[in-house]
Amino acid sequence: MSLLVVGLSHRSAPVSVLERASLNADAQLKLLQDTVAAEPATEAAVLATCNRIELYADVDKFHAGVAELSTLLAQHSGVGLEELTPYLYVHYEDRAVHHLFSVACGLDSMVVGEGQILGQIKDSLARAQELHTAGRLLNDLFQQALRVGKRAHSETGIDRAGQSLVTFGLEQLSAGADVERWARGKKALVIGAGSMSSLAAATLARAGVAEIVVANRTFERAERLALLLEEQYGQRLSEGDDTDVLARAVPMDAVPGELTRADVAVSCTGATGLVLTADSVAATVEGRTGAPAVGDTAVRETAVREAGETPLPGAGSAADENCPLDLSSVSSVPSGFSVMGEAAVAGMDAATLEQHGAWAAGGTAVDRTREPGRTGPEADAELIGALAATATRVGRIPERRRPEPVAEVPRPEPVLFLLDLAMPRDVDAAVHRLAGVRLVDIESLADASADAPMAADVDMVRRIVADEVAAFGAAQRAAHITPTVVALRSMAADVVAGEIARLEGRLPGLDDKHRAEITQTVKRVVDKLLHAPTVRVKQLAAEPGGAGYADALRTLFDLDQETVASVSRAENSTEKNRGPA
Repeated sequence: MSLLVVGLSHRSAPVSVLERASLNADAQLKLLQDTVAAEPATEAAVLATCNRIELYADVDKFHAGVAELSTLLAQHSGVGLEELTPYLYVHYEDRAVHHLFSVACGLDSMVVGEGQILGQIKDSLARAQELHTAGRLLNDLFQQALRVGKRAHSETGIDRAGQSLVTFGLEQLSAGADVERWARGKKALVIGAGSMSSLAAATLARAGVAEIVVANRTFERAERLALLLEEQYGQRLSEGDDTDVLARAVPMDAVPGELTRADVAVSCTGATGLVLTADSVAATVEGRTGAPAVGDTAVRETAVREAGETPLPGAGSAADENCPLDLSSVSSVPSGFSVMGEAAVAGMDAATLEQHGAWAAGGTAVDRTREPGRTGPEADAELIGALAATATRVGRIPERRRPEPVAEVPRPEPVLFLLDLAMPRDVDAAVHRLAGVRLVDIESLADASADAPMAADVDMVRRIVADEVAAFGAAQRAAHITPTVVALRSMAADVVAGEIARLEGRLPGLDDKHRAEITQTVKRVVDKLLHAPTVRVKQLAAEPGGAGYADALRTLFDLDQETVASVSRAENSTEKNRGPA
């Protein structure tokens, strides 16, 4: 087994890079075709989700495989290889198996324990099988990954360690409040009709929204999803509840109008450009509230004006009368700092500093200006003495003021909630700065999930993964020697057949009964001689480092390499089109 995976995910790359490197369906198909056409790879599969892009391949050379797969990822993603390389990770053989099994169990997901990744792995395998790029190794690997993921969810409480990305996103939108209570009665707009959008729509329906509008570029798909929602969630959600879920489909060009009616919108499309711009969202909020959806800076300035706060004195203001400093020279003091603080007096000579200190403390400036030509310790001693006298008179030494704190101005309560689960993003990131809007996207989900607590069940899943990786490796190593054992037994059968034919030439009068008995006896002898060595060599080959036993067997019995290869090709041809588990 020479399994290699090259990829990038939310753990290795910033969202901005993942966004640019994302692959649409056509790009994934072309990447698969080009990978198996490349010299180092014989099999290939692509796992592309909203927060990862991984290329799996069976390669015959490690370094050449890494170089080729990295180059192909860069070419098909449109991100230059030099820019992409720092964010790529590489796993080989057992480490690659461990990585995929961890991904299947949700351990590598943005939200630990989420189960959507199993469907994405299944789709990845189906795509590779459809293009005939998955052979025995990748078929075995991905189907076993699906079984391991299902085992982790059924035997542990990994589901308690996290939620689906949709559920987690809705929790972030509700700011920690109970999602069902927060969603109850709201009007929802779902943009897109793929698997993630369908899951979002179903989650919102279960949470109790009053209405769901589905928009999609292909109206028929939006209509099918809306009908499905009506069938499954159109009845009353709970006994005694008088709210029905109403679902309807609209074309994509109806999104701006529907957004003005919606309380919450979830977007997950395959669009390469923005679906919702900052201007369109701002216009929606302004239409609902009657006030401009200004950014944070404007909100802060407005609040300051409404509170009647007086800005800090600047150069030439009346509050600075009799100040011994030349305020025009410190007019560039940063906002939030007093001209009487350390930023203003930095670099002043001792005499000027003495005058300023006395003035700031409310005392009288001491006329101790240094005479021209007087320098050195004697002059400094006089100035220090004068400053001490001033401090005695005013009762304290003037303090050096710290930067004055800037009051936090609370944002207004949002009237529109946006959840962007697309990669690349559907909603302009500038919407984060708009007042009256709460936007949760992949980047903010990544930040929030970094602090999420890990459940104790995660350790159990890690043990399952470790055990399954060991078992898979042993099975693959044992399978690697199987063609050699089959070729050996085939050679032995040919030897038996040749010797029986030769016996018939020497004993032409041998009747059928005796010929059959002799043939069976010779076969039993050969089988008994080969049984112990072949069983033992399979056991040894399954152990770590046992890959060399197949070569030893071929050498000892002088087996034809092409015969062994033909057995492997026959096995691969039967495995290649096997459906997902």
